[in-house]
Amino acid sequence: MKKYVFVALSFLFLGATQASTEPAQQWRFTVFLDNKEIGYHNFQITDNEDRRSVVIDAQFNVKFLFFNAYRYQHNNREIWSGGCLQGLESRTDDNGELFKVDAKKRDERIIVESLSEKTNVSGCVKSFAYWDASFLSADKLLNAQTGEYLDVEIKDLGSDQVQVKGKATPARRYRLTADELTIDL
Repeated sequence: MKKYVFVALSFLFLGATQASTEPAQQWRFTVFLDNKEIGYHNFQITDNEDRRSVVIDAQFNVKFLFFNAYRYQHNNREIWSGGCLQGLESRTDDNGELFKVDAKKRDERIIVESLSEKTNVSGCVKSFAYWDASFLSADKLLNAQTGEYLDVEIKDLGSDQVQVKGKATPARRYRLTADELTIDL
């Protein structure tokens, strides 16, 4: 099974906005690699009675000199209820390597199908749901790109400040690690 490898990224919250003409909430993150902006990671959340629909769109481009050294595009739709994942559909192009994950809730389990395998996960499953701070207390997360259910460690790095629309804004930093994956949030 392929390991999901990623370098440390800093996802900086740019601000949550709620459109006045629709019930969706939107979060827009800028993605950095070694303090250089390389793309975005956006979330749109729509609540409908007891269900929450989350649409995720991410795109990264790492340039070296005059060419694109790395390209990443990820599109994902998740359905949540009671703080737990109910279903997921994702498509990812990781520098030319394609991934597809479909997950559906059946009874008390989630059936996860990727291009390489089919697995069952039980309990209240959470994904790397940056839009919901409750994921910071999880010890396992479903990787929407690969379909792997990973043991994670999340460390509180303390208070910080980030620029939001030109203003210094209090923030909290975290480091998430899983296997060879390290993400600074």
